Order: sequence, then structure tokens, then C-alpha cells
Amino acid sequence: MIIDLRSDTVTKPTPAMKDAMFAAEVGDDVFGEDPTVKQLEEKCAALLGMDAAVYCPSGTMTNQIGINVLTQPYDEVICYKGAHIYKYEGGGLMGNSHVSVKLLQGDRGRISVDEIAANINNDDQHYPHSAVVALENTVVREAGSVYKINDIEKIAAFARSKNLCMHLDGARLFNALTATGDRAADYGKYFDTISICLSKGLGAPVGSVLVCKNEFARKARRMHKVFGGAWRQAGYLAAAGIYALDHHVGRLAEDHVRAKKIGACLQQQSYVKSVMPVDTNIVIFELISTVTPALFLEKIGEHHIKALAFSATEIRIVTHLDFDDVMLERTINTCNKLRF
Repeated sequence: MIIDLRSDTVTKPTPAMKDAMFAAEVGDDVFGEDPTVKQLEEKCAALLGMDAAVYCPSGTMTNQIGINVLTQPYDEVICYKGAHIYKYEGGGLMGNSHVSVKLLQGDRGRISVDEIAANINNDDQHYPHSAVVALENTVVREAGSVYKINDIEKIAAFARSKNLCMHLDGARLFNALTATGDRAADYGKYFDTISICLSKGLGAPVGSVLVCKNEFARKARRMHKVFGGAWRQAGYLAAAGIYALDHHVGRLAEDHVRAKKIGACLQQQSYVKSVMPVDTNIVIFELISTVTPALFLEKIGEHHIKALAFSATEIRIVTHLDFDDVMLERTINTCNKLRF
């Protein structure tokens, strides 16, 4: 048995999810005729207190569409320096929307009103036009750190006072909500566009959804087509997303508990220099100088466990739907036994 902790994207559909997929009523979504896609989009919009939604193949696409509909070429997006939209989406902000970025340090990736205020460009032809504040919740590069809704409210109020739009990369938003206890429906008050992934912690095989205000819905649908995201009988996949939202949100707390136990175990190991705080389902730890990520991965690979090299010194572990308590015990026992 292989234990795969590289990401929460490695999950497989459960038998019940497969049943829902095979039973889905479908049509041609490009013609607007897939009832299950419509159901998913309406469900996500209502869940997050938004007007409209567009079902897409990936979180990268939903993020890229979200930024695109809020900007014009030569605008600038203000975000954390390690934000997924900047660091892990292939330069799409520049290539797809012709915008630049203002990168902020943040507190474990969580940017503040003061930082934003200090980095809004003056109305000067020498500078790009500051147009969007983009947040990420949870912050993948910072071990799943979490914004609380009160902090988001303050940022949104300030952004609006400066005529800035708000985008949320909520790839793991339901992990954040599980950690904070905040209401999903409150998010629609503070953002113009929100991207959520169904294929990470929620365990669907494919798909993300962009929810947005009505004023951006038509352009979002157009860019969905332009970016190659138009589906045909996509309802089979949308049904998995509906099932995930109905049945897999409540169990995310289990992933968080298991991640915290792994983090606590790693803090006791002589080969670990430091472990980032574990807030949700992501564990990032730094190895001592004599142990490389490649060596660590080789050692745990001998025990049929997979993790991810996250930098020249760091390893990432992500707990998920297909990682249970038996696997947790084996992982902890393995970490305790490793010698370098």
C-alpha cells in the first residue's frame, strides 16, 4: 500500500461519488443545456452569497478568469509574494491579462490593510494602475495559513474605499472555513470574484468554480470559452462536485487533526530544523542542512510513502480524503524510525 501525501489532489472518487456521476443528467454545456452543471453553478453561487458561477476544469483557470474580468491590460494586482496566482500559474497573469503584480510580504502570506495602503500606486503615468487586491485562503505556500472573516472585512472595506476590486483564490476555502467556523455565505459580501476548487480537499476528480457578481458574469463566461474551458457533457464531472459539497465538507476537520499530529511528530525529529504552524491540512517543514529533500523522499519512499519537495530545504505533506488513521499511524512510525 502506497501512502501518497504529496497533495490533496491525489484522491480518487468514492463509490458513492461514482454512483452520483453515472446517474447524472447531462446535456451540451456550451449550449447551456447541461442541467447538472447548472445545478452545481447555482449551488456554489448561493453557497458563497454570490450572483453567478462558471464551472471550469481547474483552479488555475478560475483564478485567471477571475483576475481577467476585473482588470484591463497594464493594470496591477496586489497580492502576497508567494500567491498561487503569481507563483504557480505559469505566468498567466502576465500572459492572459497583461497585468503586472505588486508583491507583498504578508504574515504567513496574509497581507494587511497597512501593507496594501503602502503599495497602491499614485495616479501617475509612470506606474501601472492598481486595480485588484487578491487574497488566498488558505495560503498554500505558508502551510495552509488562514484568513479570518473579520480581517477580510477590513481589507475589503479599505479596497473599496480606494476603488480596488477584490479576488479570492479559495482553492481550499472550505478548509479555512472548517478552521475558523466562519460562514461561506459571508464571503460574497467582500469579493467580486471567488475561485473554489472541488478537486482538492473535497475529493472530486476534476473541476473548480468561479463565483462572481452579475456584472462580471457575461465576461467570465466568454473568457471561459477563450481559455479553452468550454465543456460538452460536463454534468458527469459536475455531479462529483455536487456530491463533494454535500458529503465531504464536514469531514475536513479529520484531515486537520491528522496533519497536526504529523506536524507534532516532525517537531520531535533530529533531522527536522523547523515545522511551520499547522492550521489546516498542510504540513511544511524544513530539514537540517545535512539532509536534502531528495534524501528524505528516498528514505520515506522505501516505506512506500510519498511527499513533495517544496523548496531546496523544505518538504510538504498534505492530508486528504484517502488518508486514514491506519495510514497516519504508519506515517508517524516511519518518521520516528528514520535515521540519517
